[in-house]
Amino acid sequence: MRISVIGLGYVGSVSAACLAARGHEVVGVDVSPVKVELIGRGQAPVVEERIGELTAEVVASGALRATVDLASAIRATDVSLVCVGTPSAPSGSLSTEYLERVSAEIGEALAGLDRWHTVVFRSTMLPGTCESLLVPLLEKASGRSAGVDFGVAYNPEFLREGSSVKDFLDPPKTVIGEYDKVSGDVVAALYEGLPGEVFRVPVPVAEMAKYADNSFHGLKIAFANEMGAICRALGVDSHRMMDVFLADRKLNISPAYLRPGFAFGGSCLPKDLRGLVYAARRADIAVPLLSHVLPSNEEHLKRALDLVIGTGKRKVGLFGLSFKPGTDDLRESPLVELAERLVGKGYELRIYDANVALSRLMGANREYIDRHLPHLGELLCDSADDVLDFAEVCVVGFADPALSPVLDRAGDRPIIDLVRLPDAETRRAHPGYVGLGW
Repeated sequence: MRISVIGLGYVGSVSAACLAARGHEVVGVDVSPVKVELIGRGQAPVVEERIGELTAEVVASGALRATVDLASAIRATDVSLVCVGTPSAPSGSLSTEYLERVSAEIGEALAGLDRWHTVVFRSTMLPGTCESLLVPLLEKASGRSAGVDFGVAYNPEFLREGSSVKDFLDPPKTVIGEYDKVSGDVVAALYEGLPGEVFRVPVPVAEMAKYADNSFHGLKIAFANEMGAICRALGVDSHRMMDVFLADRKLNISPAYLRPGFAFGGSCLPKDLRGLVYAARRADIAVPLLSHVLPSNEEHLKRALDLVIGTGKRKVGLFGLSFKPGTDDLRESPLVELAERLVGKGYELRIYDANVALSRLMGANREYIDRHLPHLGELLCDSADDVLDFAEVCVVGFADPALSPVLDRAGDRPIIDLVRLPDAETRRAHPGYVGLGW
């Protein structure tokens, strides 16, 4: 199948490379010439496990190319996957600015086609957005009717940054919100042969399914972290307690995310929780639990800050900056927030994260860090050893076994563990070691 993927961020880059690897002819589209040039050189615009090698392979084979010309990509393909961002507005509402702009451009391109083309939205959006906002934009710009002259579908992604290639090829499920049956058939064909149950549902059901997933993931993390904080205060080993809790696979659902650690972040969970709470508030529906998930997450971040302040040290070494291991995504990373607050309070800070290089940050990722840590280049170090040499207190934000030998040389310096290191049990004997929730 001939496919255009519009928006070459994390979801778009992975979708384009994986679909190309599955034998499709793929054209990536982005307004950023830098991203397009990277694809042209066989390089991925994002840091993800396996994405670099996969991108190089499919570009070399001719299965994937990229362009800034959306109209030409539409003309050259039969189906378009729209993967542009839907960031939070200041009020917490969902911003559909990019979706609206792209929909109008796609509609203009459809006006010149004499064949069927299916537009598939993958961007996270609240129920009703596709049918009430985007479809009318497509129809107005094209002068044609959705479901009659061209197809529309909503196909949410369930990709975790850091393991998104694996998740694409081994999905937990495939959800197809079909505006019309023909478009549903087209989307189903894209994923034919992949594992996981396929759900073909109305578009609003598919839109809401994404929010249900992300809200529940955020809820699970906040729950585990609150339990960890209480357990620590009462002298209970939270991880041994959670082993008991997780043994119940019938009622307690899944161990995913249910380990006390640091606050959650990233480009999905905070944004989608804000968006859902905002939508509920507008509908005059009280959601006290969901309304307090982000405040709970904020309290957990404050606990980490208090631990650093409690050491009385002023030179802080931070190991990790992205919102989770295996990615360079800094958007709404709790470690970025922690770093920003430390700098704001006058602490001297040095940071090491093997996946984060200032020269590679671009798009929304670069814009976010420019707003929150504009002097990041002065704070980043080339190695964990450089951070250790500077630090009076070490703050560990990622669980990497390779970090243990470095921390072993910390001597009597305090070590604040935000993620429970693999050798946390052994480190308990160190008088300066303290776990955030265990």
